[in-house]
Amino acid sequence: MTSTPPALTRRALLTATAGAGTTAALAACSSGGGSVGPNTPLRIAAVNHVWSQAIAERLPEFEELSGRRVSMQLLTADQLGSSYNVKLNASATDIDVMMVRPLQDQLLFARNGWLTDLSDRVADPAFAWDDVQEAVRERSTTRGRVYSVPVVTERPALYYRKDLVDGPPQTLDDLLEQALALTDDETFGFVGRGQRAGAVSQWSSFLFSFGGDFTTDDGASAIGSEEARAAYAYYGRLLHEAGPPGATNMSLEQAMPIFAQGKAAFYVDADAIYTNFLDPSISTVMDTVGFAPFPAGPAGAVPYNVPSWALAVNGFSRLQDDAWAFLEWAAGPERVAEVQSAGIPGARTSVWADPATTAAFPAELAEAMRVNTENGTGHDRPEVIQVGRARDIVGRPLVAGILGEDVGPVAADADAEFADFLVRDNRQQEF
Repeated sequence: MTSTPPALTRRALLTATAGAGTTAALAACSSGGGSVGPNTPLRIAAVNHVWSQAIAERLPEFEELSGRRVSMQLLTADQLGSSYNVKLNASATDIDVMMVRPLQDQLLFARNGWLTDLSDRVADPAFAWDDVQEAVRERSTTRGRVYSVPVVTERPALYYRKDLVDGPPQTLDDLLEQALALTDDETFGFVGRGQRAGAVSQWSSFLFSFGGDFTTDDGASAIGSEEARAAYAYYGRLLHEAGPPGATNMSLEQAMPIFAQGKAAFYVDADAIYTNFLDPSISTVMDTVGFAPFPAGPAGAVPYNVPSWALAVNGFSRLQDDAWAFLEWAAGPERVAEVQSAGIPGARTSVWADPATTAAFPAELAEAMRVNTENGTGHDRPEVIQVGRARDIVGRPLVAGILGEDVGPVAADADAEFADFLVRDNRQQEF
């Protein structure tokens, strides 16, 4: 995921304009269940992210429309996860709206009964659920029920140096060839995440573009397939022969500065981090950085297009109607257009279709995001209860490839381990 901005120093209280459908819902806000009074605040637990900060600035409008005071607590991702584990295991009612990662949290949280089923809510025509991108919308659905509403989307971008190449590579073969040719004593041809579990989400686009996936259609392990082995070998060679030393210890925080400081020709990572390369305080490539869609592999260009963050309603909240009204307001077309116009990618098709909402992005990046959205698939990691453990298993052959080892035997061993893991994990998914 993306890096976390500096912490805000104030607690946000809220407000913002709403469409007709949202206004109607807001009028019914005070009908939330439980013994709560008009002075009970709507409590929002959120990650400290540029989206949360943008919404925090608009909170007073929603407070005025809803007639209820709102408090928002902003935490790091780790702090937020720990808070959920402690509070929701105790059926806490002091959180109403939850900011969650659908691909990391939702399956577990839904199984635990921590999330409210929103299926009937999103079916209201005023919310225009069909306007949410299909690949992203599917990630909000678990066991046929909707448990979250996406608010921030993310795809991979190919960052490249315009002063080193005439144009971005169109295929993965071209990327490898150019990266190898540009590698010398002063410049790495490619930099990317190589840390075992942390690299899996970015490697996923390579996997999909080689025609593979984490699991088969019937839920069995697929990381030992021919396509997966080819993707492991490709990514391993890219970093082993064209990447920096110590790549197996690199996650976002280590890889990104290498490109930002002009020490690499190509870099693949989330499009949401692009501002790092335009920031003169950390970047030397402001005038030379280029943005391109993910290159095509043997199966075409198949990048991930995922909801990195979404909003959900705590299953134990006593302000269910108020909480939904906030989701409807924050994730509605008008608010998404406002926030996306500030450079924060949303999830609504109608908003992406309006050129005015992408004007804040560099034109080349906006086009890359559009192309990746059209080609994208809605996951970037295995969809399981124990996501961290799954990523650790899947990432083992990645490390072998980056170290220059034969990935075949390691992938076969990891495939067997992942198969056993999936059997156990599937047993935990019953609810």
